[in-house]
Amino acid sequence: MGVLNITPDSFSDGGRFTVIETAIQQALKMVDLGASIIDVGGESTRPNATPVSNEEEINRVVPVIAGIRSSSKVAISIDTSKPDVMKAAVEAGANMINDVYALQRPGAIETAAALGVHVCLMHMQANPETMQDNPSYSNVIDEVNRFFTQRIAACETVGISRDKIIIDPGFGFGKTLQHNLSLLAKLDQYERHGCPILAGISRKSMLGQILNKEVEDRLFGSVAAALLAVINGASIVRVHDVAETVDALKIYNAVEGNQ
Repeated sequence: MGVLNITPDSFSDGGRFTVIETAIQQALKMVDLGASIIDVGGESTRPNATPVSNEEEINRVVPVIAGIRSSSKVAISIDTSKPDVMKAAVEAGANMINDVYALQRPGAIETAAALGVHVCLMHMQANPETMQDNPSYSNVIDEVNRFFTQRIAACETVGISRDKIIIDPGFGFGKTLQHNLSLLAKLDQYERHGCPILAGISRKSMLGQILNKEVEDRLFGSVAAALLAVINGASIVRVHDVAETVDALKIYNAVEGNQ
């Protein structure tokens, strides 16, 4: 899954793809490099991010989604928690909703059910404004597991079948470095839900803490983390550096296929 942020303030690539044509070109480039899903976001979810209105978010993402769809059959994910944005994005050509609030905002789960597309349910403690203030768990693995059980059940209750659900433990969303490392090491614990697991670790602060490197210098750490995520159970990795991650996964798949 290639990341495409149509935002001025995202932590890694904010401001780079706010021009519609530039954003569309970047998406198509990621497809050529091997991305099978493009994740389009119009509102940053980094810590202390500034919220934007429904109208602003729609104005950012819809022209880009429509442009990608007119040029490619690639799967397009809309990274949003707002029902109005979900609807506008799917009408423009998106076929997946990636929601950091796991469809918990008013009207979100009903809207997703009505749209009939795939959904990704991410775990987050608190919200983007406060999630990193003091994250704490008695047992992060078990608590995230219970969260998935509850949210999958809620989806099935409104008619979203399990085969349309993807789960994401939410690396960096209300977690300390130790929480993140525990989740990565035990990612296979979430296979019990029978849903594909998505891991989004690319360029995140957990890598910066380990490597003592700024965002722009976390390429090798990001690729290593993505590879570990796949080895430990992830079916989808959400990345900024598509070509490098694809190469690493091709080597891994070749070795696995030869055993």
